[in-house]
Amino acid sequence: MASQAGSKFAIAERYAAALYDLADERKALDAVADDLRGFAAAAAGSDDLRRLIRSAAIAREDQIRALQAIAKDSGMNPLTSNFLALVARNRRLFALDAITDAFLAVLAERRGEVTARVTSAMELTDVQRGQITDAVKQAVGANAQIETRVDPSLLGGLVVRVGSRMYDSSLRSKLQRLEIAMKGAA
Repeated sequence: MASQAGSKFAIAERYAAALYDLADERKALDAVADDLRGFAAAAAGSDDLRRLIRSAAIAREDQIRALQAIAKDSGMNPLTSNFLALVARNRRLFALDAITDAFLAVLAERRGEVTARVTSAMELTDVQRGQITDAVKQAVGANAQIETRVDPSLLGGLVVRVGSRMYDSSLRSKLQRLEIAMKGAA
């Protein structure tokens, strides 16, 4: 299992580096990044699309045709569309999520940006996103991009991850700490 994960990571790194170089050469870094983020979001919200990506039982040609139709319908940059077709042709769609993550990581690193993964109990407003982005910039001293996720089990507050650091101000964690403190006092 560890070998498969390492192999997937190695594949992702190679494909992401090649895509980055081509996108940079064609001045399409932002367009490709937006396309990959949009495709990842679409895959996260569609069982059919996830099945298309992950199933080895679907013929390669069918996967390519489906991906090209999706790319055309969503107005993807031709480079992204061709890249998705190449990944399908090479039967590497299983690594597409890791390729996307690796591409976005390289892009952020080269731009001197950090990515903060913010989990909240409710959807954040644009104002809240701006405030969090500003706070992360101030805390880490670099340009910051935020990726948001909603987890109602937090009850309130936020969990912010920047690299290996985690800041947990969620109500759930505060209640858990209080519960542990009360057990210790009893």
